[in-house]
Amino acid sequence: MTGSNGESSHASGSGPDPVVREARPADADAVAAFARDTWGERYDDYIPRVFPEWAASDDPDRGTFVATLQPGAVAERDAIGDDGDREPGDTLVEGDGTGAAAAGEPEAVVGCIQGVLLSEWEAWGQGIRVDPAARGFGVGTALSEAALDWSRERGARVCRNMVFSWNIMGLGQSRAVGFEPATEFRFAEPEPGPEAADPGATLADPDPNAAWAFWSDSDARDHLRGLALDPDESWACSALTRERLATAAAEDRLIAVADADAFAGFAVRTRVTEREENGETTEIATYGVAAWHDVDAAGALYDAIAADAAAVDAADARVLIPETVDHVSDTGANRVPVAAEPDFVMAADLTGSDATDDL
Repeated sequence: MTGSNGESSHASGSGPDPVVREARPADADAVAAFARDTWGERYDDYIPRVFPEWAASDDPDRGTFVATLQPGAVAERDAIGDDGDREPGDTLVEGDGTGAAAAGEPEAVVGCIQGVLLSEWEAWGQGIRVDPAARGFGVGTALSEAALDWSRERGARVCRNMVFSWNIMGLGQSRAVGFEPATEFRFAEPEPGPEAADPGATLADPDPNAAWAFWSDSDARDHLRGLALDPDESWACSALTRERLATAAAEDRLIAVADADAFAGFAVRTRVTEREENGETTEIATYGVAAWHDVDAAGALYDAIAADAAAVDAADARVLIPETVDHVSDTGANRVPVAAEPDFVMAADLTGSDATDDL
């Protein structure tokens, strides 16, 4: 559901119903055919790169699904006229009897999605894509419902997703299948480098209990609904816990600042990842959440983050901050760049009567 390119929810019924089944490695080329150009020149789509691994995984905490239709359902609507990379039949695979076609017969793969169990009670939906040639058949709705059902069956009480703020169709699709607004955030982008001197604030002992007490009473926690980037699943958000802060402190990933001997803010380095650009590999440090007391504490914290990112040899850094006037303007006042657009997190309540059907 992350970066969803959804469809109108009330379009289902205007054609044959899609059949959702578990994804197979053999579906990878079909998915790549309709997902390689999801965002045009705006962004590269990661789905063609990761879907083969998703489909081949036997991790019980992940469920990857595709939507299928009979080949004739999309034959006359094949979206290849405006896409020079598309070929007739590029989404056809051999059915195994669990999709729209009988075993050995061809079927069209027209959408994909993955559900991930982040904790005993939290699930995440990501990677929903719908073939433009199959829009209007309710593919997005069928995929979303499959991911929500999968999450319920594993005991999750909430399923969240993330949608780019400009993706109006994706936001509408999420609301149509039961997701409600949860929170929004933006990435600050401090430049890694030496720590700048700040007489108003200094580095503090990275005490996870102090960080937890600060977080529990902070505006950042209230706005973010207690969420931060998940430590294991990229681009997913889950509840920040005291145990996670303790782990971060033990691994030297918890950064804290003090002001007049009082705890004034903290950040958690979630991961360092590699990125290839122009044939060269660079590293980016991602900080899953940051919270601070005031504009001066924000400046001290960004200085500390910049130094931490440099210490792990990162060329770039990004920090998840609440999308509020205070947090974004505090960041700007410290001359730290901020991403141009926010991201939205939505949540579906899975505690209704259906939640206990299969438990």
